[in-house]
Amino acid sequence: MPRALALQKAPGSPGKVYYPLRIKEVPKPEPGPGEVLVRLKAAALNHRDYFIRKHLYPAISLDNPMLADGYGIVVETGPSVTRPDLLNKPVLLTPNRGWDSDPAAPEDMRGYTVIGSSAITEAGTAQDYIVVPEDELVVAPGHLSTAEAAALPLAGLTGWRALVTKSGCASAGKNILITGIGGGVAIQVLQFAVAFGCKVFVTSGDEGKIDRAKEMGAKGGVSYKDEAWDKKLKELLPKDRPFIDAVIDGAGGNIVPKSVKLLKPGGVIVQYGMTVSPKMDWTMPAVLSWVDLRGTSMGSKKEFRDMVAFVGEHKIRPVVSRTVHGLSNLQDIDGLFDDMAQGSQFGKLVIEIDGEDETQAKL
Repeated sequence: MPRALALQKAPGSPGKVYYPLRIKEVPKPEPGPGEVLVRLKAAALNHRDYFIRKHLYPAISLDNPMLADGYGIVVETGPSVTRPDLLNKPVLLTPNRGWDSDPAAPEDMRGYTVIGSSAITEAGTAQDYIVVPEDELVVAPGHLSTAEAAALPLAGLTGWRALVTKSGCASAGKNILITGIGGGVAIQVLQFAVAFGCKVFVTSGDEGKIDRAKEMGAKGGVSYKDEAWDKKLKELLPKDRPFIDAVIDGAGGNIVPKSVKLLKPGGVIVQYGMTVSPKMDWTMPAVLSWVDLRGTSMGSKKEFRDMVAFVGEHKIRPVVSRTVHGLSNLQDIDGLFDDMAQGSQFGKLVIEIDGEDETQAKL
């Protein structure tokens, strides 16, 4: 019987509760007109999944399958599918719904959602099978492993939109600052920016993560635990371009007063997350420096297709921090959530799903 990973109700207020994981048996879905059936091979975690377990995310469902990142094989096509060649192809699923191509924002916010534990859509990638409309997937680049492919969708889409669409600085020679290197989105932005020819600088609270970022092409980095990190970063900037063109930030906190000292006049801060706090200060020096603060989240299906094509063209491999095997392996999956809570990962945390008869095989 096919399985799905979901959450179990538990007492506690938002931020205090931590919903346990559970496996439930579900019917095998059948594709309808214009739909395909995907046998999922791997799924990956994101910070939203951790926030959902703590009930710190809107419109959640404890019953619908978890997770937004997924990779699998098309095993059946429904009637009226216009791309019958998808059969038996490895595919990546779009991690959200309700956003086609508008570069500004989703076309209809009432129908927009990220998939996984969502009350708006039943779609989620932590299950054996999923039915999706044929336009909600793309063929996976052939150079990716199963785990690498599952690691790409949400972080890749979020990072692509932040760097390419929102910053406008995805071009050779531009200086890009990426904060909090180690998380999935930050690493994807690093990989994209290096491929575009940007000069990338990073921050982290872990010197080992800074060293790994430099191995991946970053020009330098500083610890944000150092109160004077902005001054130290300024010393690393090239003499012929001694400023930052754009900051790609997922933390919030004091990023505005710190980065305004580094940004060129009219520079850009692109904010895709606020893990430090849901609020941050906007300062008058930023106003007087014409700094542009641009919020962003996820991206459109068009941006997703563009991102996957770029990954295929440049043979980019998403970084996987750790992989566990088995959708029913709740103890080890909980361990991935522990990694995320502690911030110890460098890259994505992935579940390789294995077969639906996995539980019986272990008895």
